[in-house]
Amino acid sequence: MKSLLVVAHGSRKEQSNNEIRQLAQRLQEQSDSFTRVSCAFLELAEPSIPDGIQTCIDQGATEVLVLPYFLSAGRHVSHDVPSLVHQKRLEHPTIAIKMASYLGVAKGLERLILATAEQVQCERCKASIICDYPSCIIAEG
Repeated sequence: MKSLLVVAHGSRKEQSNNEIRQLAQRLQEQSDSFTRVSCAFLELAEPSIPDGIQTCIDQGATEVLVLPYFLSAGRHVSHDVPSLVHQKRLEHPTIAIKMASYLGVAKGLERLILATAEQVQCERCKASIICDYPSCIIAEG
């Protein structure tokens, strides 16, 4: 069984953490490659990265792919996340725990950024290009 664990920073704002949880759920619904898609957080939110990996394993994963949901290779991407993943590899040597590249280097990201910038209407609140984001998200809340 293959699991995908989307790893984000975590926020004191539960709304932000819920956006990542909802993303994981949408990915789960669309994925043909992963039996399970979930998320975990580096700090400020639960589950932690080690707990997220452990949950994947406890639910039967023989392979866990950790995807850092970060746009640049700062300390979290280059040190913190790999360090936590390495520790779980040591604890579970028979499980393939791998890391994907961080989101910021994904092929096609440029097209996504340009498509988003060119939208004439906010997908959430249906306002014109001058959306009152993030108020439109909070209003939906």
